[in-house]
Amino acid sequence: MERDTAPIRPDERFDEERVAAYLHEHLADLIGGEPILFDQFPGGAANLTYRARAGRTELVLRRAPHGPVASGGHDMEREHRVLSKLWQAYPKAPRSFHFCADPEVMGKPFLVMERRRGWVVRAEWPLPLRDPAVQRKLAESLVAALAELHLVDAAAVGLSDLGRPEGFVLRQVEGWSRRWRAAKTRDVPDMEAAAVALAEGIPDPGATSLLHNDYKLDNTMSSDSGCVVAVLDWDMATQGDSLVDLGTLLAYWPDASAPTFPIFGEFSVALSPVMAKSEVVERYAAATGFDVSRISFYEGLALFRIAVIIEQIYARYVRGQTADDRFARFAPIAPVLAHAALEVLS
Repeated sequence: MERDTAPIRPDERFDEERVAAYLHEHLADLIGGEPILFDQFPGGAANLTYRARAGRTELVLRRAPHGPVASGGHDMEREHRVLSKLWQAYPKAPRSFHFCADPEVMGKPFLVMERRRGWVVRAEWPLPLRDPAVQRKLAESLVAALAELHLVDAAAVGLSDLGRPEGFVLRQVEGWSRRWRAAKTRDVPDMEAAAVALAEGIPDPGATSLLHNDYKLDNTMSSDSGCVVAVLDWDMATQGDSLVDLGTLLAYWPDASAPTFPIFGEFSVALSPVMAKSEVVERYAAATGFDVSRISFYEGLALFRIAVIIEQIYARYVRGQTADDRFARFAPIAPVLAHAALEVLS
């Protein structure tokens, strides 16, 4: 669980004096002349997220990790564009105030956004959420928040030109297959077989919506009462087939009886005892009216994509681009997820 910040990890520090001067210059209306102190939100395994505290004002800074990054992810400019507009129609999206494109300031381009307060649930339930009734409410809120996002009118918030929804699923299959070949640290036959199964089973296009594109429990923030108060990590947001997001949620919906649980269970609490996956699909369909008959394809695609993302992070460790020992444990994950994807697709 995560609610507070921690000292910045030694290998993820930046020139605090330079960043503070930049913030004073560009966000004086929010910060004023107060001195700025920095610390870090320690959770997550991809983008780096920091707190900037100036008096009573707290802002969040997000930037990509050190070293080369995979194409299509860690896009702070995209995240800023989405969050600078989406909050008007979707209050669960935090507002982004500013984007800095100059990598010299912080080491990579970064955005500055509002801070939300709540629980980011990871490996265990925080004390206020240990009541089964509250956990049930959170599960319901997770599904409802996704449905609410997918019913937002992209044109009404100035995001109608975000992404290319036509042919989105085909590009997803082709793109993640390419990324696997670029990131893999060893041969995994089930990944190759899953790529073939996905390419041969692409459904007809469904409803098009704004997509979070990595929607799961630990990319949301909950109140003590189990309500989703924020959806975080929008760097891959786009427009496309709505069921891509639902498939991702299902792939990350940890089930203690599933072979993937040793992977997801280390980082996330079990949700299947709180709400069965079948009910997740039923509730989403009831809230949106969308056809969910091919949802197994989308769950298989999500498992395949997660395997690639984890392999990309692990490859950064193998190549010496991060010294974070947490990533050494990612080595066996892709084969397990690949097998799970094949089972779902079949």
